[in-house]
Amino acid sequence: MIFMSNEVKQITKRSGEKVPFDEQKLKRSLERAGAGEQVIQQITQIVKSKLVDGMSTHKVYQMAYGILRKKSQQVAGKYRLKKAILELGPTGYPFERFVGELLKNQGYKVEVGIIVKGHCVQHEVDVVAEKNKRKFMIECKFHSVQSRKSDVKVSLYIHSRFLDIKKEWNKKAGKNHRFHQGWIVTNTRFSDDAMQFGKCAGLHLISWDYPAGGSLRDRIDNSGLHPITALQTLKKNEKQALLQRGIVLSRNVKKEDLIEIGMDGNRIGKALAEAGELSKNA
Repeated sequence: MIFMSNEVKQITKRSGEKVPFDEQKLKRSLERAGAGEQVIQQITQIVKSKLVDGMSTHKVYQMAYGILRKKSQQVAGKYRLKKAILELGPTGYPFERFVGELLKNQGYKVEVGIIVKGHCVQHEVDVVAEKNKRKFMIECKFHSVQSRKSDVKVSLYIHSRFLDIKKEWNKKAGKNHRFHQGWIVTNTRFSDDAMQFGKCAGLHLISWDYPAGGSLRDRIDNSGLHPITALQTLKKNEKQALLQRGIVLSRNVKKEDLIEIGMDGNRIGKALAEAGELSKNA
């Protein structure tokens, strides 16, 4: 029997701010990852029993993840998804490819890393996506630190690039030759003024949890696609080696890829099994 005090413990956020531990928030995060009611109750009880006043949110997360991983690799992989996205760095290119894969899954025709002629200068566009005869210029802002936000300067810069490209493409005959909207996709969050400018200027902004129903997290959940960095069987250097080979999705990793990066047979089997488990709904 686990003894639990009725006293509400304070936990410390990344910013240093101390807030009361929110049991419901923990339960919602576990439910979103696909954990069953019984597992959610078990994990919540254990976490509450081990809470220490002032414990970091990161430590709470690690504790819950450690318990969840023993119960289901697939659910645990979804639970640590935010951290897995942060591990797509240090460059932003794997994140761009991952965003491209999400859009392909939604029926978009996608090109990644395209040089596009503007009215004044040429631009390298992270992702060009097309669907229903509408074309979108998408810039991806990757941050390896969760607390980093994309501020209004980013929105202003991307919008000016979009206008330069749009001005050039509007010279061409036919709507199929036009970019219809600029997007910005970030794996963290936007500042309030960045979001305000985006709405005013007609930029489509997508962050980890914005907009409701169409956020980055929502799109990943709906697609069932997970980055290679979600695989816990792999070491950090092995994940980077696969990313350098252009492999960003866990479902795309193959035995020969793992052999090439120097993994042994026993770990290869475990990694492929975990990838298969994580990709069941993809």
